[in-house]
Amino acid sequence: MRLHNISFNNLRRRKGKTIFLITGLLIGIATIVTLLTITENMSRDIEERLDRFGANIVMVPKSENLSLSYGGVTVGGVNYTIEEFDENRLGALREIENAENIGIIAPKVLGPVEIRGKQVLLMGIDPESELPLKTWWHFEGVPPSHSTDLAVGSEAAKALGLAIGDSVMLGGKNFVVTAILQPTGAAEDGIVIGELHAIQGVLEKPGKISLVEISAFCNGCPITEMALQIAEKFPNARVNALKQAMMSKMQSIDMFKSFSYGVAALVIFIGSLLVFVTMMGSVNERTREIGIFRAIGFRRGHVMRIIMIEAIFIGFLAGLLGFGVGRGLAWIVIPFVIPGSSLSGLSGTLGVVALLLGVSLSLLASLYPALKASKLDPTTALRAI
Repeated sequence: MRLHNISFNNLRRRKGKTIFLITGLLIGIATIVTLLTITENMSRDIEERLDRFGANIVMVPKSENLSLSYGGVTVGGVNYTIEEFDENRLGALREIENAENIGIIAPKVLGPVEIRGKQVLLMGIDPESELPLKTWWHFEGVPPSHSTDLAVGSEAAKALGLAIGDSVMLGGKNFVVTAILQPTGAAEDGIVIGELHAIQGVLEKPGKISLVEISAFCNGCPITEMALQIAEKFPNARVNALKQAMMSKMQSIDMFKSFSYGVAALVIFIGSLLVFVTMMGSVNERTREIGIFRAIGFRRGHVMRIIMIEAIFIGFLAGLLGFGVGRGLAWIVIPFVIPGSSLSGLSGTLGVVALLLGVSLSLLASLYPALKASKLDPTTALRAI
């Protein structure tokens, strides 16, 4: 009789304990698969959300002048005579070495204008890139989308006495206030915002860009290197990488992963202990059977192989079933944990990990019981008959 036949016959004879072992490992592996699947989906969702939460690279023209502001107080006038970027050169941002890590590019043009006898800062934006980048902007009314639309910051609206529907003459062209930007606590509260090319015409800066905000987030993104690569493409620019924002984003994701790995390690330990205890009990119960095997000529290696084949079968089946159960649980749980999200397709890598984990845990937990069984003295074992 072949060794694997002996192993499978033993598993069939002890159906209850076999099912108990498989169930114990299955629960552990299913828990791990569920946690890792949820963590993967949470990480992807967080990356997508944080990727849209503002810029982490800011590119402005170089200036030899020092800043004359502190704590929100500016001394002296603002210098708008610095050399600005050419809009048609912004395509070079997509040519840097790490261009695949660049998400949103939001160009702006800035300049002072006079509205109702008061000086105010006018900013031209590309609504298609700016609004997805500034997810914290909330408007009363409709954000600017056409060349004649204007959005006014909350403080600027009060100071200028502007409301939705009011007309404003800028550069000889009539504009309409379509939205009031709700308070943000930032500089946007005191400015007037319009469509990029229309504002370039008002400020007499055709094709010019005063400031570029770039969203370049990815887990492990080389943000400092990207800033250097951008600086090489734009020698007349000062490129600031907001590393603090980048680090906080990465730490948020790493916290979720660390928690999942910690729980997974605990479950792995419990599953291994369960298999070890059950296998030890099985060896003690099979003293007579093992003694007979040794008495009829089975070597120590044969006895070990019989038990290890049982462990491999149990581990493989537990890993396969655990992967299926874990993915099913994740499919049920994810919509509650991450509203609006859904489980991605089957992960082949995670399936292989589940199988290898099941087999490895079962083998490691069965190693000592197998060694103990192989060392049984046949004469001692046969006394139990």
